Amino acid sequence: MTRHPSRAAIGCLLVVLITASGCSATTPRPAPPSQAATMGPSASPTSEGRWRVGKVTGTLASGLAAPWSVVPLADGGALVSQRDDGAVLELTADGALHEVGAVPGVVSGGESGLHGLALLTTGDTPMLFAYFGAADDNRVVRMPLDGEPGSFGLGEPEVVLDGIPRANTHDGGRLAFGPDGYLYVTTGDAQQRDAAQDPDALGGKILRITEDGAPAPGNPWGTRVWSMGHRNVQGIAWTADGAMWASEFGQNTWDELNRIEPGANYGWPLVEGIAGREGFVDPVAQWATSDASPSGIAAAGDTVFVAGLRGERLWQVDTRADGAVDDPIPAFAGEYGRLRDVVAVPDGSLWVLTSNTDGRGSPGPDGDLLLRVELVPAA
Repeated sequence: MTRHPSRAAIGCLLVVLITASGCSATTPRPAPPSQAATMGPSASPTSEGRWRVGKVTGTLASGLAAPWSVVPLADGGALVSQRDDGAVLELTADGALHEVGAVPGVVSGGESGLHGLALLTTGDTPMLFAYFGAADDNRVVRMPLDGEPGSFGLGEPEVVLDGIPRANTHDGGRLAFGPDGYLYVTTGDAQQRDAAQDPDALGGKILRITEDGAPAPGNPWGTRVWSMGHRNVQGIAWTADGAMWASEFGQNTWDELNRIEPGANYGWPLVEGIAGREGFVDPVAQWATSDASPSGIAAAGDTVFVAGLRGERLWQVDTRADGAVDDPIPAFAGEYGRLRDVVAVPDGSLWVLTSNTDGRGSPGPDGDLLLRVELVPAA
């Protein structure tokens, strides 16, 4: 992510109602809990309710190098992408970690490389989708996930979508299958600012496509574009009510959490943060860039969890049916360094991926970590 000197005070969080929350100073990081993390039941996020971050109950994986995305598997394991070497790793249910394979064609550099993963298991063979920077563009491929848990391998890749603009920064990169079964792809403006306002360009958008890469039925313009006016979206998730949420890197002043509606325009590069400008949708929450730099997000019930890179904290944002949010609440400020991704898993916990080995953080002796964090009902 490219940052420029801020033109505004960036000490504290500002939310929709311009209510400030206190800022936490960075503190020394404690040693992570034991590698032998339990996978037993915790709080179980249901179709409703608000949730809070509890304690870290284990380190599921360590020694990761510039990890970017984590995808839980049905057997309790996970797949993890590594940005710089293009590797996909498998974490088995018993805690072993091995390389599934390297995605062919990944060309890393700057913030580009292997980014998001998404797994489709509806067919006879599971298909792994990957977003990555190639030599001249960003693209999405799908690959058969061959073999059995503990010994997965990658089959030959097939290009699903190419021609997404690529640069050293602002590459987007998150993939997720939505509740409707279609694949959502987040793209950055790739330093081509005007692309975000060009409805025919792939940059600066959230895309919605079929598993073959075609525009999904019901898209607002009949193209692959679902929403526009984005600078660099790196996180998408859906709350229990079906609402879609996206995290977005700002430039100098405000990072954002947006409620995503089809056909909506979120303003970049004409506005940043809450502007109240006709024709553009304002974020429902905004942060000073020093407090967030948001990447992956997850949802449990009615609460969205936002992983912060520069902010080095996990934000908890309670949502409401009218699209508004309550004041965000920080957790882990400075304790584990930069946080790249967060996912909610069926056992009622969050898995949180750190990002301190990407050249911007301060890695400890165990490299980057995948942490298991309990969830507890909000009081």
